[in-house]
Amino acid sequence: MKVLMINGSPRTDGNCARLLSEAQKVLEEAGVTVVRYDVGTKDIRGCVACGGCAQKGECVLGGDVPMLAKELKESDGMIVASPVYYASPNGSVLSLLDRLFMSADCDLRMKVGASFAVARRAGTVATFDVLNKYYTINQMPIASGRYWNNGFGRAKGEVEEDAEGLQNARVVARNMLFLMKSIALGKEAFGLPETEETTRTSYIR
Repeated sequence: MKVLMINGSPRTDGNCARLLSEAQKVLEEAGVTVVRYDVGTKDIRGCVACGGCAQKGECVLGGDVPMLAKELKESDGMIVASPVYYASPNGSVLSLLDRLFMSADCDLRMKVGASFAVARRAGTVATFDVLNKYYTINQMPIASGRYWNNGFGRAKGEVEEDAEGLQNARVVARNMLFLMKSIALGKEAFGLPETEETTRTSYIR
């Protein structure tokens, strides 16, 4: 099994990275391959709604998005961590996720998602909610923990004092592992859930 981890913090070895590492240790001890990608310092252009991905099968704006789309296609789960910027994820990770999920030329159903949000004080729950939206619109189950997946700390390493946040990262990883294994068994026994042709409506009359 394989999990793609994306660190949205410009501090590649900061508090977001620490939460990801806590989850990564659990997953790797269970034999899961983990691929990590740091996005926080990258200049990532946002989606321009050009529709090119529908024609080409990948994001035509290039960069690392096509590569990550291939990683996501091969993965059974995905964890995104972001610092809180004005009660929202980092702009680079938002641009990346917009393009990645719009252009991913694969079936994302039943891939397991999870997210972590880190702040000095507040805004984590709103950030956590935004990140999870990418999963729920793509029929991806979310691995939850004992609490919202928050970590607290401003300076590098301060999250070490958040024992509950670190523990919750481990709980999330174990729950993700269980879901991935259970879904793999379910797909083998029953296949994926039946789908319907998408019905699209507009609120403009």
